[in-house]
Amino acid sequence: MGDRHHEVVIVGGGTAGITVAAQLRRTKNPPEIVIIEPSDRHFYQPLWTLVGAGVFPPEASVRNEADYIPPGATWMQDRVVALDPDHNQLQTAGGQTIRYDYLVLAPGIQLNWGQIPGLKESLGQYGVTSNYAYELAPYTWQVMQQLKPGDRALFTQPSTPVKCGGAPQKIMYLTADHLRRRGIPDQVEVHFFTPGVVIFGIPAFARTLEQVIERYGIQVHFRHELAEVRGPAQQAVFHLKDEQGRVLEERVFPFNMLHVVPPQSAPDFIRNSKVANADGWVDVDPYTLQHVRYPNIFALGDAAGLPTAKTGAAVRKQAPVVVHNLLQLREHGALVAPRKYDGYASCPLVTGYGRLVLAEFVYGNRPVSSFPLDTTKERRSMYLLKKYVLPWLYWNLMLRGKA
Repeated sequence: MGDRHHEVVIVGGGTAGITVAAQLRRTKNPPEIVIIEPSDRHFYQPLWTLVGAGVFPPEASVRNEADYIPPGATWMQDRVVALDPDHNQLQTAGGQTIRYDYLVLAPGIQLNWGQIPGLKESLGQYGVTSNYAYELAPYTWQVMQQLKPGDRALFTQPSTPVKCGGAPQKIMYLTADHLRRRGIPDQVEVHFFTPGVVIFGIPAFARTLEQVIERYGIQVHFRHELAEVRGPAQQAVFHLKDEQGRVLEERVFPFNMLHVVPPQSAPDFIRNSKVANADGWVDVDPYTLQHVRYPNIFALGDAAGLPTAKTGAAVRKQAPVVVHNLLQLREHGALVAPRKYDGYASCPLVTGYGRLVLAEFVYGNRPVSSFPLDTTKERRSMYLLKKYVLPWLYWNLMLRGKA
């Protein structure tokens, strides 16, 4: 189908890709850009927690991708299947070879549902659900409403990095609060299974979450990872592991509701390419977001190999860094005055209907705050921020290159 050449190729038309494209196109001497993205829908995924809790319909989280392609940028509705950074080119599923001067990798994260035996076949039935899929979030709300005295609800987290590290817990707290509002808080067992040994990696926020867990009577199982789902039998199999990751014991838990967070990784075309680090993520400098071996490649968002949380808030701080440094390289052939990313990320931890703990931090898990108040506490104001302000900011400012 022939070669195509573009000055800047952006792989991924999600939060990271569109934000970078929009900011680049708003500069004085904007580069020529193509965005490669297969989906014709654009999702605001942070809303799926509230969709799963019955606060919003799923349609509130989706728009047409075409409406957010920045003016002057070209959208190629295709999927990247292979990278060849040594020759500044890539291959698409549609059979095209695309050459580039500069490459921005923002393909997001891959959800590996098939890694857990029985999970794919059980999703959307038997009480097995996940807010990590647009189609399944409404089923979460359906299952939550059907819980009755004597039932058991299980919530899981995998050992891999995940997008929005707080999401596995948020829906659990909302489920517990939903049971409280129905007057049956002590009559349904709520369990959380995590391969970790702490509830949250930053002590200041962990202390608050431990109080939330105690308030709801949630049973937490550390060093437990979901190993199999037996949907028709409504049984979940977990592996209890030691500090080295060896399986000590297999434990089977019956359930009426099972909310699963699937194992996640960088997309296969990243993992199988020369741009990946040992863990499969794009090997970039954590401050400049420039690739450590291929200087004309930058990465941000969930696929980037950065020691921070994979959140939209992180992307908002990463995008201006990529834009500035790419333009520096374009103008000077080197990063003469690079802009640096400090690792900022934020996890809005919903702890109930109308309650939220806003966890903000930078590299080294050092807490920071964008507000003149103690955000380690549960606050209604922060819940309203998540429910109303952040979605508006996302659609109207961030994706337009203005925030």
